[in-house]
Amino acid sequence: MAWIKRNLFFFIGGLVALGLLGAAGYYNYTSWSRNAEKFDKLNEIYSTLKDLTSPDKWPGEGDTNKTVQARDQDDQLKAWLTQAQGYFHPIAPIPAFTATDPVTDRTFAAALTHTVETLQHEATAANVELPPQYEFSFQAESSLVQFSPGSLDALAVQMGEVKTIAEILYAAGINNLDGIERVHVSDNDNSGPPSDFVAKQAVTTKLAVITPYVVLIKSINVQPAGADAMANNNTPPPGRFGMPPANPGYGQPAGSTPGKSGMVTVLKEQLLRVSMEVDIIKLLPKN
Repeated sequence: MAWIKRNLFFFIGGLVALGLLGAAGYYNYTSWSRNAEKFDKLNEIYSTLKDLTSPDKWPGEGDTNKTVQARDQDDQLKAWLTQAQGYFHPIAPIPAFTATDPVTDRTFAAALTHTVETLQHEATAANVELPPQYEFSFQAESSLVQFSPGSLDALAVQMGEVKTIAEILYAAGINNLDGIERVHVSDNDNSGPPSDFVAKQAVTTKLAVITPYVVLIKSINVQPAGADAMANNNTPPPGRFGMPPANPGYGQPAGSTPGKSGMVTVLKEQLLRVSMEVDIIKLLPKN
């Protein structure tokens, strides 16, 4: 303590110098950390720039000219789109309309009645059962003579699509058509039963408008391959090396049991209820 008293100014100066050295060390450390971080960032930018300017990123020349390759691929894509358009035939609206001959309340009401009756008769001819007095998802419009303004074109397009879907199902041999669900397109649809409508909306992309439908059917008629031949041919073929086959029941369908009259069950039908979603794709006109 005596020494400190005799050298007080020197002692205080030493403490101040020590504090300043600590502060300078801390400053240097933080500065070094920031510099190291910025140096790493600079290296990252340099690596990216070097990668972008490397020869394999250049357009190239001759066979490796990436600009030419990109044009060729673009031409191939356009050619494919042109070819694919041939598979997307537009479905005619019911009734048909043009800008100079629009759909009216009277023509739509008449077309709706005629279309529903046609589909009902076609279902009877194809042995397809329908719900009683089924209107093919147009129950809300079936009793109207005036329709929501601005909705007739969309309704006419949907009626053409519904008719096409129903006739495809008839041709496929379904047993029952429980219903077709379509998208809401008119204020009149709000008064229709929920079972007539799908809880989705049409989607428009750069190439097409995709309109969803849901179809409720009961199983399509199917028959195992070779069932007719097995039922009509009771003569067993010879076994290996001309010996009779080891299975004495050959010629009968597997799992079938002869009845008292000698008849066998070839196919036992079991109906299945199927819910199927169908998307109608309508290509947009070229710009």
